[in-house]
Amino acid sequence: MANFKGHALPGSFFLLFGLWWSVKNPLRHIWQKRQRGRKQNLPPFFRKMDLIEGVLKTFFAFVGIMAEQFVPDGPHGHLYSEDWVKLMNWQHSTMYLFFGISGIADILITAPLPVPAGLDRLSLSLALFVEGFLFYFHVHNRPPLDQHIHSLLLVAVFGGAASTMLEVFMRDNALLELFRSSLAILQGTWFYQIGFVLYPLSGKQWNLENHGNIMFITMCYCWHYAVALLIVGINYSVVWWVTRRCEGRQGVETEIGLRKNGHLDSSSQKALLQESDEE
Repeated sequence: MANFKGHALPGSFFLLFGLWWSVKNPLRHIWQKRQRGRKQNLPPFFRKMDLIEGVLKTFFAFVGIMAEQFVPDGPHGHLYSEDWVKLMNWQHSTMYLFFGISGIADILITAPLPVPAGLDRLSLSLALFVEGFLFYFHVHNRPPLDQHIHSLLLVAVFGGAASTMLEVFMRDNALLELFRSSLAILQGTWFYQIGFVLYPLSGKQWNLENHGNIMFITMCYCWHYAVALLIVGINYSVVWWVTRRCEGRQGVETEIGLRKNGHLDSSSQKALLQESDEE
């Protein structure tokens, strides 16, 4: 949709999942790090989170396709009628289609099926690549500022596609997961920025030919990413603090229970001290 809502919809999609990944991935990484040497599988809680993520991704992709196709001025499923019909809406629908495929892959990876490891990351990387591929040919013959603000989006899109492809071969890499989260947040906020620039809700229109506006937008892009990094850092710190506090409280409650039952022998004391040293 060539309006503000058409940019706010994918912006909300990427912002939501970027924030979700910035909490879920650190939580799983911190849990695995504190379970080192114990050979425990991930609890069902994490598998349920992956399943919910896949369902939500598929649902949002379906909503995006329906919104692009059946808005009042949409193509309503018609691709050609004496000429091409609303190709911009069809491009956006194609983008949502591949993210829907990524959501289905997330669901399959949680099912008890012989699904190859890394299928979820591979499908997400392909969805991001398709998004960038479509947007690359999306803004030809447009004013300079319009072309530039969309080309900046491609940096985040192709960067996310490349980093996610690396995750296929480097599973559970905390830095790559945090990098993907920051780029997803950047995509989300930048879609909103594109909407505000090209379709301002109030005030005068931007001069799409002014080089000064291009310079400002480039600087503004860097500010967006700085905020994305700050959000990822804050979320990681909060997750680390909360998990550490919960484990400390659980350890104290365990020690109190053992003392009440008279079972706090020397071996139990030694185990508690070892867990305290690990934390």
